[in-house]
Amino acid sequence: MIPSALENVHEIARSGNRLTVFLDYDGTLTPIVNHPEDAWLSESMRQTLRSLAARVPVAILSGRDLDDVRGRVHVDGIVYAGSHGFDIAGAGGLRRELGAAYLAVLDVAEAELREALDEIPGGQLERKHFSVAAHYRNVNENDAFRVAAAVDAVVARHRELRRINGKKVYELLPDIDWNKGKAVLWLLETLELGRGNAFPIFIGDDRTDEDAFSALQKCGIGILVSEQPQVTAASYWLRSPEEVEHFLQQLIARLPA
Repeated sequence: MIPSALENVHEIARSGNRLTVFLDYDGTLTPIVNHPEDAWLSESMRQTLRSLAARVPVAILSGRDLDDVRGRVHVDGIVYAGSHGFDIAGAGGLRRELGAAYLAVLDVAEAELREALDEIPGGQLERKHFSVAAHYRNVNENDAFRVAAAVDAVVARHRELRRINGKKVYELLPDIDWNKGKAVLWLLETLELGRGNAFPIFIGDDRTDEDAFSALQKCGIGILVSEQPQVTAASYWLRSPEEVEHFLQQLIARLPA
């Protein structure tokens, strides 16, 4: 079992102002909820992020749309990456979009998948700018396979797209060699954070965050947010968004003002 980040915050904080903190949103900064639109950041977590961003570079990398996650976090001076890193924006004109050429096929996939999910009670379709998500958290267990089959049928018709699996969600993305891990490494290079011996941390809870954990194994650390231990490329573990907030507060207390 990997060690607790809370119990080792003193060691992690030794990197001081060399730290760069990357964070997922759902399940990391906020609890997982039945309906994604209900996942709002607490004011205490927002203040924690503001305090952290005053000391070290901070970036939020989410599966949500860029504008959605930016509006929910609402902290100035940090980098936001939506659609699993396909849509990135930050201060000083920082901007990168991947997948614009796939918008038409995503529109078609959305229409096809919406029609299929309409036949499955509890199925929820969420269209994002560069992806289409089929949520099955509220689907009867015996019907969950129907959601997977519907998504796979759409992928089979549109080879330009690929499926990724998350917590009670299947998502269709452009079939481009890009993920949260590559987005983190791109940000480190673009913002020149990789120079001066920077030490990146990525905190996340879902399968898509494993790409970032793997990318940072040689140059930083990953922290998995999970109620139970599980196989992961992360180095440390936190149990919940509440523990994430506690960890960040302890980290802030040990950083130079």
